[in-house]
Amino acid sequence: MSAPQRSKVAGFKPVISPPPQTAPPSSDASSEQLAAVHDRLASWVTDLTTLQELAERLSGTATLDDALRETLRAGATLVGAQRGLVALEPVDSESPERTIGLGLGRADIGELETVPRSSSSYARILDGLPSVPEPADGVRARDAATVSGTGTLAGTAADDSDLAAGRGEQRGYPEITHPDIATDDTLDPRHREVAARLGYAASYATRIATADAPRIGAAVWLYDEPAEPTARQRHLLGLYLRCASEQIARHLELARTRADLSALREGLLPSRLQRVPGVTMAVRHLTGPGGGGDWYDALPLPEGALGLSVGGVTGSGPGTVAAMGRLRASLRAYAVMEGEDPVAVLSDLELLLRLTEPARSATALFAYAEPSVRRILLAGAGHCPPLIVGEHRTEYVETTLSAPLGMLACWEAPSVELSLYEGETLLLYSDGLLHRTGEEMDRAFARLHSAAGCAPPAVRADPEALVDHVLRTALPSGDTAGTGPTPAPGTAGAPGAYGQAAHPGSAAEDVVLLAARF
Repeated sequence: MSAPQRSKVAGFKPVISPPPQTAPPSSDASSEQLAAVHDRLASWVTDLTTLQELAERLSGTATLDDALRETLRAGATLVGAQRGLVALEPVDSESPERTIGLGLGRADIGELETVPRSSSSYARILDGLPSVPEPADGVRARDAATVSGTGTLAGTAADDSDLAAGRGEQRGYPEITHPDIATDDTLDPRHREVAARLGYAASYATRIATADAPRIGAAVWLYDEPAEPTARQRHLLGLYLRCASEQIARHLELARTRADLSALREGLLPSRLQRVPGVTMAVRHLTGPGGGGDWYDALPLPEGALGLSVGGVTGSGPGTVAAMGRLRASLRAYAVMEGEDPVAVLSDLELLLRLTEPARSATALFAYAEPSVRRILLAGAGHCPPLIVGEHRTEYVETTLSAPLGMLACWEAPSVELSLYEGETLLLYSDGLLHRTGEEMDRAFARLHSAAGCAPPAVRADPEALVDHVLRTALPSGDTAGTGPTPAPGTAGAPGAYGQAAHPGSAAEDVVLLAARF
């Protein structure tokens, strides 16, 4: 390329030198370095995007089991495995234990549990496998932590020091790798037998822990072919598990709180309905996750009478449960003193609530029953009317309209007297039963009436069968998916009798259903 010619002007000498020639193109080595930097940056962006998407999916989990399943799915994606298993065995006995599989049925999990714990990788971590000590010569823990055979015990991924600094833990973060189980003679024969039967050839296990809870559980991912995760995959999994462990720990803490609240609530309610001549009773109590303040009671009174009560304190949580316990205990005392006058019982209860719990309101219904003559005198304070279920009729009791307790300066409403025919049942319930139907109130009342009215004669004659039939018919199918046996006759219905899930927007509602057949 020729240099540009300088212009010639008479009488002037050009002082500006011509521009130099264009610099020669960069070398091939520089281009390769630039391409390598671009590839590395693209890889980092991809990794960060993947971790962000997986973390967002994890944060959206609502239950402990959902969080464990999401952790298994995300871990399998990060390490390139096909199946997996997570087992929770927290140190404290109050936390729930879980074993959940990915691509594994119950029978497969049972097979894995038959492997001796001394050979099972995830079981060894659960049993407190010691962390790898810091090498004296400064070599990384991973390089100094190889166990005999092909099974390897190591610290976490390549950036284990970063993980330790971020989580306040020591550097030896245990993990166990079996790249080729079939050829690993150091394993127990039962381990290799189960692996061959289930069709997995390699495994990678690591710990689930936080700085505050060094032992929560362990997870193992299974490969269909001999393989092991790369250093980059281990690093990404370690970053993800840092977030997943915190999420799982939060779910565990919530589960412990709910269990404590449930135990407190059940302790404040009667564990067994007392037997009263002439009356057969049954009760079911479904609790919401927040811990509501619904109560029930059946109190034998002098001269063969019976006091029945159902009520609920507004709100949820430990404070509401405590207020419920105080009101129920006070109502029992008032019922013994003046049970023949339900209005006086509820008036005393309203005065107590106004003086001790001025910021709360409550609904209540109290019935004074004489089983020998099937005569009932009842009064309600903002509570749902009872339902009479018999051979020839299914109808609501006509009660007077009244405000809830604590809503008026002076509460009082007239009582209602009714007589039941032989074999008829009086159903007392909380408004949570209506709310959990997912219908408007008028349709919810109609649904409850229809559920009781369509009960076969044999069901109507058995209070235990009747309350189960009403719940199963009136509530959505997802709200009555049983996870446990039906409570024994004469006992309070445990939450395990029915599922805790509810219609959207009504999951926090408690449900009480008390049946008394005269």
